[in-house]
Amino acid sequence: MTDLWIVVLAGGVGSRFWPVSTPANPKQLLPLVTDQPLLVDTLRRVAPLAPPERTLVLTNAALADAVAAAAPMLARDHVLVEPRPAGTAAALAWAAHEVQRRGGPRAVMVCVHADWAVADTEGFRTALSTAAEAADVQDALVTVGIVPTRPDVGYGYIQPGPVVAGQLRRVARFVEKPDRATAERFVAEGFLWNSGIFAWPVRRFLAELEAHCPEVWPALRDCGGDAAQFFSTVQSIAVDVGVLERSDRVLVLPGDFGWDDVGTWAAVHRVRQRDARGNAVHGQAYLVQAKDNVVHADGRTVVLYGVENLVVVTAPGITLVTTREKAADLKTMLGQLPPRVTERP
Repeated sequence: MTDLWIVVLAGGVGSRFWPVSTPANPKQLLPLVTDQPLLVDTLRRVAPLAPPERTLVLTNAALADAVAAAAPMLARDHVLVEPRPAGTAAALAWAAHEVQRRGGPRAVMVCVHADWAVADTEGFRTALSTAAEAADVQDALVTVGIVPTRPDVGYGYIQPGPVVAGQLRRVARFVEKPDRATAERFVAEGFLWNSGIFAWPVRRFLAELEAHCPEVWPALRDCGGDAAQFFSTVQSIAVDVGVLERSDRVLVLPGDFGWDDVGTWAAVHRVRQRDARGNAVHGQAYLVQAKDNVVHADGRTVVLYGVENLVVVTAPGITLVTTREKAADLKTMLGQLPPRVTERP
């Protein structure tokens, strides 16, 4: 599609990847899956869909220079800066405004996040292309729902509704993160994971903002195209809540391409290449009679002997050792540590 634009959301801190993830070097700038930062992996993944002149990255002001350095193929004005965090509805509203300004009213926008892992890149690109074409033809907001591989309580879910065409269906409802029993039932009943992959004609998304999202639309309407003015007045709300749950023009397309949002150190074990004993290792490490561990050695040599299911992370001046099970709950641990430990530069 010659009018297809890619928008990559690259804000956030990623505190679950402490101690290597910091406000100045968050997870999207870390090599958590390959030897390249997640953002670089993402840009390479979507590059065949749209050239750099039709690719935008949104990030917060503190990361603008680092993101620009990681994405030298993009002109600097293609790195859009959010002066303050204001939720995904505001971020995507500003992105849509910029896509329409630069690409015209026929532009179709596909949104992805910078902190994902994808096993089947061709399948991923096919799903995004199909979603974009469906959004254009149906004049609708299309989300790609991931076919679940497990009853994960860390994701929101989408219940598909009536068939529109082929695999494309209306969204019956969005459901927030469920408990374990509910997640198991959702998987059995054919619900999909809410991935955050979106495709829509920008004119349609802006029209749905105007019709359904008073938290965002007035600020966009009245800002005169000034980002600082827009972000200073917009209300924070997620796009799912502010637009998708309120609109009747939302469709879902199933996707099955080995997607993972890489939310914790435990998730790294799923997405990083593993050795013959199931260890996922980055950096200089030696593992003897050890299996199913995650090691991220940043500037240090790590030796593991006779252990399993551990997460070992080294960063300058600090080392984290936990289990893969407990790694999902690092926020609880961080709340019990003194600031001199947790507030690392």
